[in-house]
Amino acid sequence: MSFVRACAVAEVPVGAAIPVDLGGDADIAVVNTVEGFFAIRDVCSHAEVPLTDGEVDGCTIECYMHGSRFDLRTGQPLELPATQPVPTYPVRVDEGSVFIDPDNPIEYQEQ
Repeated sequence: MSFVRACAVAEVPVGAAIPVDLGGDADIAVVNTVEGFFAIRDVCSHAEVPLTDGEVDGCTIECYMHGSRFDLRTGQPLELPATQPVPTYPVRVDEGSVFIDPDNPIEYQEQ
């Protein structure tokens, strides 16, 4: 795993999401929740609009366009119209910075 610095912890208030540019092909959002930081692809799998424009509620993020909600832990859609998951990425917080491993999306395993 190769973690890269995405942003400072102070840049993302609890209950907020920000887009980060890591120089790769994937648009990634850093999301701060009461459960910690998460990283998710910043594109809705249904409408291909930025998820960072939507609302964060607990461990979910909502697409502002059609209301699909995604679980930040798994990327799984929780509400229609989205049916496809959004990739999530490993996150590490160290010395006031958020680090993401953009090259190794987390594989969700249904229980």
